[in-house]
Amino acid sequence: MVSRVIEVEDFDLVIFGATGDLAQRKILPALFRRHVAGQIPPDARIVGAARTEMDDARFRDEARAAIAGHDPDRGRSSELPAFLDRLHYVTLDAAGDTGWSDLAAMMRPGVIRVFYFSVAPALFGELAGRLVRHGIADQDSRIVAEKPFGRDLASARALNEMLARHFAEGQIYRIDHYLGKETVQNLMAVRFANILFEPLWNSNYVDHVQITVAETVGVAGRGAYYDQAGAMRDMVQNHLMQLVCLIAMEPPWHFDPDALRDEKLKVIRALESVPPQDITRGQYAGAGDVASYAADVGNPGSRTESFVALKLRIANWRWQGVPFYLRTGKRLRARTSEIAVVFREPPHSIFDTAEPPEPDQLVIRLQPNEGMNLKVMIKEPGPGGIRLVQVALDMSFAEALGTDGADMPDAYERLIMDVIRGDQTLFMRGDEVEAAWAWADPAIAAWEQGTAAPEPYDPGTAGPEKALDLMRRDGRRWREIKA
Repeated sequence: MVSRVIEVEDFDLVIFGATGDLAQRKILPALFRRHVAGQIPPDARIVGAARTEMDDARFRDEARAAIAGHDPDRGRSSELPAFLDRLHYVTLDAAGDTGWSDLAAMMRPGVIRVFYFSVAPALFGELAGRLVRHGIADQDSRIVAEKPFGRDLASARALNEMLARHFAEGQIYRIDHYLGKETVQNLMAVRFANILFEPLWNSNYVDHVQITVAETVGVAGRGAYYDQAGAMRDMVQNHLMQLVCLIAMEPPWHFDPDALRDEKLKVIRALESVPPQDITRGQYAGAGDVASYAADVGNPGSRTESFVALKLRIANWRWQGVPFYLRTGKRLRARTSEIAVVFREPPHSIFDTAEPPEPDQLVIRLQPNEGMNLKVMIKEPGPGGIRLVQVALDMSFAEALGTDGADMPDAYERLIMDVIRGDQTLFMRGDEVEAAWAWADPAIAAWEQGTAAPEPYDPGTAGPEKALDLMRRDGRRWREIKA
């Protein structure tokens, strides 16, 4: 099956922070892939803006190197010169007046204008204000705000208010790249385009839900930021929270941005506060050639968590009594992201087996090898009576849809095109961000005010032992972390 590529309208896209890591590693390669796919109109332009002084030629050289480093095969593509011709550059001071008149002169009338804030949140207000004051942005322009969107409720609210002084909510696209993943969107399709699961999608049939986002890398290179954030702020409050919402939300009345986000907001507001005994924090230790977290961030006394596991409860009719177990961490056994919906055991087993049947599970894999599988019990082949074994009815998107991993659109490709189309469905609304922080703040404050240090764990494991106890005491167990 070949995906349809629908060309978007003509646009000027300005990337503030164009010389930074995110622009070079994600944004420019994503735009190049959309160019190769034929989705970007012939006259569309991409303008890099940053404090570094350079001309168009040097910016194009840096973009060529970034694309080749990200995807060597595509970096040798015959399409690359035409893409690079789209690129322009302006030297600009986000907090001063240098370069703004040059940027204004580059904007074309009558095309969509998108401004990507690939910079620290502290600069969001400066950029928004100057875009309006210099007449560069108009009522049809769109801005893209990268995470972290605040570090607590107060700062998130201040950011929202600052942006709202210059742009309407419908112009602000708060990006969470997890929502751009193919599997995340397919989760909505599986839930709301099929009747199969909806009768089972409640506390009568679901025993619990597990969400795991595990990484093998440490925080070296991001230490300054990460030591001020930690796993709770960096991952749970945004990425994992969005996955919880998509699993737990009620069907929206229509696949419409505000209808979808209204239902997600209801889930966040229904989250119960998490008692201390239902949260485990960890920090990876050093082993052999692998440096410890403290060494990676250059802070021997750091009490910031690189791992967190917790149990959530949702106070509504559909999910009353169903725990949601979340965990995420650095330096774990494998790089994997998955959601497992674990169903209840049959109320009565008619089979005489030494071990009780394994519960049915719907497992949604976000990475690697995006796809879904439904684990069910069947009879093991062979004579000699009934022997039950659990097997997976597996659907790999690469196999089922006739694509390989290289052809699957990256999350940034999809999300940037959605901004140009004016589709906010996969972006967070301001009240949604604030509600998530309102839930997370008390848990973060409790351990920041306490004296307990995160539990140490060895790299290459599943995290601290105490995280395993979080489920053992409930008579459950985590799924194995494996690629």
